[in-house]
Amino acid sequence: MNFLDLKDISERYMELVNPISAEKLLRIGQVMGLRPGQRVIDFGCGYGEMLRLWGDTYGINGVGIDVRAAACERARHKFARMGWQDRFEIVQSRGEEYVYAPASFDVAACIGATFIWGDFRGTIRGMREAIRPGGSLTIGEVYWRTALIPPAYARSEQFPTEPELFAVARQEGFEVGFVVRSSQDEWDNYEAGNWRGLLDWLAENPEHPEREEVHRHLRESQDEYTRYGREYVGWAIYVLRKQP
Repeated sequence: MNFLDLKDISERYMELVNPISAEKLLRIGQVMGLRPGQRVIDFGCGYGEMLRLWGDTYGINGVGIDVRAAACERARHKFARMGWQDRFEIVQSRGEEYVYAPASFDVAACIGATFIWGDFRGTIRGMREAIRPGGSLTIGEVYWRTALIPPAYARSEQFPTEPELFAVARQEGFEVGFVVRSSQDEWDNYEAGNWRGLLDWLAENPEHPEREEVHRHLRESQDEYTRYGREYVGWAIYVLRKQP
């Protein structure tokens, strides 16, 4: 079973698929000055919950792109229930392959999906042409909390430090205008939410041919988080604006 199928299983009860709260996402929208009629493009939009929150509170329109068919279908149903089919388009596509008109959005976002372009720098380069003058990039990314990482874990995970993220933003012509970090409680709830989805699927599918693979993924996720991730890895959303 591939990783995206595992995410479809583990996220069954989740709307926000990152370790962040709705309140913090709304704070980011406020800081960026979102207002009715502005357009947002969200790469790796998941179930479209950030777009829904910003649409409901700030009146924005937008486009969400996700590679997963199941995620796109859930997002489309969500916007259909709200009568927003004309305000939001959900596109099933690889994010790096989506073709957009340059300078056609007020915000370009990639929250927890920088793997689309490989890393933080690639994500800036992949989205920078989407925004209008005065627009913002919004990127959710992991980072090492400390330099004192157990060697075995440091070799298995290639995360940046926060100073490295700031340096990359500046090298690419942007300044970090605002940061919202995940709390420990938000991390814990996000991880546990995934475990709940996996456990319920296992209970419902005792004879599934890939059951052992799903069970192994559950235990590996729990072991990685409790042994290393909870202590050494942070997560934050960075709002970037072009340098004057």
